Amino acid sequence: MTLKERVTTATQPSAADVAWRFWFTLPIYPYGRRRTLRREVVAGELWVFEQVQGIFYVVVPIRMTVVRLAAGGLLVYAPVAPTGECLQLVKELVALHGDVRYIILPTISGLEHKVFVGPFARAFPQAQVWVAPDQWSFPVNLPLSWLGFPRGRTHVLPPDSSGTPFGDEFDYAILETIDLGPGQFAEVAMFHRRSRTLLLTDSIVAIPSQPPEIVQLELDPLLFHARDRANQIIPDTPANRQRGWQRICLFALYFQPSILKIRKWSDTWRESFTAPLRSRQTYFGIYPFEWQADWQQGFVNLQADGRLLVAPILETLILNRAPRQTIAWVDRVAQWDFERIIPCHFDAPISTTPEDFRSAFDFLKSGDAADSPRSAVDAALVREIDRQLVKWRIIFPPRDRI
Repeated sequence: MTLKERVTTATQPSAADVAWRFWFTLPIYPYGRRRTLRREVVAGELWVFEQVQGIFYVVVPIRMTVVRLAAGGLLVYAPVAPTGECLQLVKELVALHGDVRYIILPTISGLEHKVFVGPFARAFPQAQVWVAPDQWSFPVNLPLSWLGFPRGRTHVLPPDSSGTPFGDEFDYAILETIDLGPGQFAEVAMFHRRSRTLLLTDSIVAIPSQPPEIVQLELDPLLFHARDRANQIIPDTPANRQRGWQRICLFALYFQPSILKIRKWSDTWRESFTAPLRSRQTYFGIYPFEWQADWQQGFVNLQADGRLLVAPILETLILNRAPRQTIAWVDRVAQWDFERIIPCHFDAPISTTPEDFRSAFDFLKSGDAADSPRSAVDAALVREIDRQLVKWRIIFPPRDRI
């Protein structure tokens, strides 16, 4: 059976099934309506649940992973929004394999992961919640119970997995908290020994050439970004879906890639009145982007260094603040004999090796390709943001590579 044949969605979900009534806690697309797709990655062992999230139609998958425990029950890594559709798909697994026993929050800074933990835990009142150390919130650092985490069953992950009730099946490595100045970053990598699967949050991504199935459940973002001008009607074709997806990836990873120009507001506003579709779904004809003729080379550059990629924002603004502790974490993770990685965003599963994982972080080592065309050209805006934040003393400057 192929991976595609194992894709499951709820049968004709109603508006109530896909409603997310706490959308205002993190008001990003798709706001109060979220579809969920379940895929079986390892037969009878491991599943991923996918939704989409984004800003201004720059939508990418967000993913939680569910693992069957040998003693019965399920472990959930990085919950997504527990809509009716999502819970129905989880409870189908519960009926086969037992209750959700453990819920893992593997990050301290990712609001798009943290915001779902409390509501998800309330749907499974018997589950223990385990969180990465050094949790914090902005603008006020509040106790986890004030953020909706259940009292009495929320625990901090100890340094070693042997101190947890699921340590007989999982290893994990906690990236030592990186102090950025206004905030902190950390991540928990978990290794499921039986399936030889590495679970990651944000540190690694892989960019699929085609739009993921969850993104294709709602076509407005793909077709919006496939256009070259506001007054262009874009038919729904595989080529246009792919074109829109490639541009979404460039936006998501680089904010404003070098092959994109932002048009003058006066020209954008004037052209919006000639747009054939002036609805809320098309932002009322407003399309301020102008792509250069060779824009697709930027997408090619994303995949030029192999499938595993450290996102430019992590490479340029975060991990380079703590190269030694990041490499120490990478070396520890690379000791595990995993054969696939499941990150929380973009593509999954990724068939790979520990050595490929280690190589993705070579930019932290002195003399390696930190100034590749991908990093230096396409991520120019990210680098300029870095320079300005350091200049204004909002974040600490990067440290020397090792």
